[in-house]
Amino acid sequence: MSATTSFARPLFLLRGGTRPDDVAAMTAAVRRRIEDGDGAGRRPLLVPIGGDEDEATVLSDLSRRLDPSGPAGDPETDIVLRTSGSTTGTGALVAMSMSALTASARATHARLGGDGVWVLALPAHHVAGLQVLIRSVLAGREPVVVDTGGGFDPGALADGVERALAAGHGPVRASLVPTQLVRVLAPGQERAAAALACADVVLLGGAPADPALLERARAAGVRVVTTYGMSETGGGCVYDGVPLDGVEVCIEDPDAVGRGRIVLSGPVLAQGYADADRAGSAVFRESRGCRAEIRPGGGGEGAGGPASPAARRELLTSDLGRFITGPDGVRTLTVLGRADEVIITGGIKVVPREVEQVLTALPGVQEACVVGLPDAEWGSAVVAVVVPETGEQIGDRSAWGQRLRAAARQRLDGAHAPKRVVVAEALPLRGPGKVDRRAAARLAGEAGVFGRDFA
Repeated sequence: MSATTSFARPLFLLRGGTRPDDVAAMTAAVRRRIEDGDGAGRRPLLVPIGGDEDEATVLSDLSRRLDPSGPAGDPETDIVLRTSGSTTGTGALVAMSMSALTASARATHARLGGDGVWVLALPAHHVAGLQVLIRSVLAGREPVVVDTGGGFDPGALADGVERALAAGHGPVRASLVPTQLVRVLAPGQERAAAALACADVVLLGGAPADPALLERARAAGVRVVTTYGMSETGGGCVYDGVPLDGVEVCIEDPDAVGRGRIVLSGPVLAQGYADADRAGSAVFRESRGCRAEIRPGGGGEGAGGPASPAARRELLTSDLGRFITGPDGVRTLTVLGRADEVIITGGIKVVPREVEQVLTALPGVQEACVVGLPDAEWGSAVVAVVVPETGEQIGDRSAWGQRLRAAARQRLDGAHAPKRVVVAEALPLRGPGKVDRRAAARLAGEAGVFGRDFA
């Protein structure tokens, strides 16, 4: 893998993806950096890249975007992560220290009851896949690699899990995105579902998981732990709504129902953004404290509670969330989606995630993505792109979509109910398996004469 000295510190590109040879080389580089300990400022910055990316193109982009006077030049920075993008279509450069990444990995092992054997089925150059390698290094075990270069194959995942189980080196764990789990639980993939049910735990993150999907997984015996986090937090830092050890969560300026932007702090935070001209909605800042907080174990403080003295920095995310107190008194975080995804239709704010949960609970619906499209009457109109379950006999797509729309209107008020339903073979994806909402909006807009079937 190539290095360059055109930047203040040399850049060392690490090829990620899921090819076994690339993963082995990347794991070795991560192991060396962890074992080296202090002195990061004298070493090259590690930059994970995709398995098929052109190195010269990546280096040219980095030379244009990296700010040597910012976090990329910080001696504590070890790795620059290139995010897969956002609803704006522009990915960020995130400067991470190895100490933050290993803090996340150790906290994960602590939450799960110890280390284990990890199955890699996500690209190693994205943070979720990178964390599989870091956890494996800390556990002293090699990850079991499932090559997804030609697309995700549930049968290949079953092979990987079975290899890990046969090795007998400890509990087997995997990290997946919801789209992968959907395919594992599809009709005809019973072997993959049975293999995954033998794993100790499946971390599910990268995108919100529908309650209906979680119910199907649990019915199949798959132990799922939902995670919330991002590159800026070294991966998932909130598990099943409860933050990992050392992580604190609060809601900024909650509205009447407790909904506001999520704020995170703790040892897992990145050094900051390495972009020379970073223009994004997520912000690193000095800790300000919040009106409502939640700490490891589900505990929390009421309005005006002081922030932990150790939480000197925090990340104001671009995500909306709120706290829910269960019957056992435990407060957990519910993530509602990105603030910039909220659809304002007829003056009413609609959170797409809430509509998507209703749609995926309807019979025959496997996945759904809700977007807003321009409309002269409403400002924006709520439109749903849905994927039928495998084997679902839908007949005429337009008629099936209209039936779904009618069923949704029985469960949602007029503002939240989709004005149109578009039926698709699959949702467009980006990065490690996240739904590409911008592409979904284009798909919805191109699917016909928009607005003709409004009620």
